[in-house]
Amino acid sequence: MAVTTDAGAPIVQIERITKRIGSKTIIDQLSFEVPRGEVFGFLGPNGAGKTTTIRMMVGLMSITEGDIRIGGYSIRTHFEQAIRHVGAIVENPEMYKFMSGYHNLVHYARMFPGIGQERIQEVIDLVGMENRIHDKVKTYSLGMRQRLGIAQALLHKPEVLILDEPTNGLDPAGIRELRDHLRQLTREEGISVIVSSHLLAEMELMCDRVAIIQNGKLVDVRLIKDFAQADGRQQVAFELDAIDQAIKLAASHDLRNEVQGNVLILTLDKQETAVWNKRFVEAGLNVYSIRAATKSLEDQFLEMTGSDPIV
Repeated sequence: MAVTTDAGAPIVQIERITKRIGSKTIIDQLSFEVPRGEVFGFLGPNGAGKTTTIRMMVGLMSITEGDIRIGGYSIRTHFEQAIRHVGAIVENPEMYKFMSGYHNLVHYARMFPGIGQERIQEVIDLVGMENRIHDKVKTYSLGMRQRLGIAQALLHKPEVLILDEPTNGLDPAGIRELRDHLRQLTREEGISVIVSSHLLAEMELMCDRVAIIQNGKLVDVRLIKDFAQADGRQQVAFELDAIDQAIKLAASHDLRNEVQGNVLILTLDKQETAVWNKRFVEAGLNVYSIRAATKSLEDQFLEMTGSDPIV
């Protein structure tokens, strides 16, 4: 098997993987790539196969068809070489609660050759646990345990960090801390981070791009900035006093529009927004406000998946 060594190649390559359990197909010919140095979101409604895919990526579940390559190595044929590139937390991080955070890391480090005191201190600093690392884990909040789990997953210097629902149970402050730490990892360590989460608003803030699956099939992979703005155009909401006149004016220019009360929503680029503001004023309309009304990641997600429940 040829191994990909190009530094610009994706760190993870999902190649037409299928997972069947009995007669049921859980994952159906799923393919996508995870670039290096990005936070990559993995989204899907209930039963879409998100967790099943993650389990196959880390070797906790077999692959029926297809392959997953990590760092150029196949999970199916060169598992040890592939998994060496991976740090992961699937479900909740497991640790000894009667021990300190520090001694948990020391204990875990013994599983890997060559991890010394210097590396342990590096990951402690990286996740911001200097002040609490010598306290017992049983005194930690859920957010602190999540950070310790990430430190544990980073000890062997993986190239990709996989986190399955890492924001579950975290308060808003804990979610923000996690988001900041993941961003720091991609900047300072060059690590690729794969995150699954049901909090779409947080994924919009946290990720560089997202893959969306439904019924085990890929719906789309998009850069987050493409959700917010496509081809330089976005939805712009004009609050006006004579909405009927504004609708007629937009229609006379063959411009699609939406109406919400006394607000007219048009899809425009930056220059067109200025032109239409001037056009409304010259037509004698009062423009009370102009604001971006681009659909959120959540709105577009629900459109693409048919408004199914989110997992």
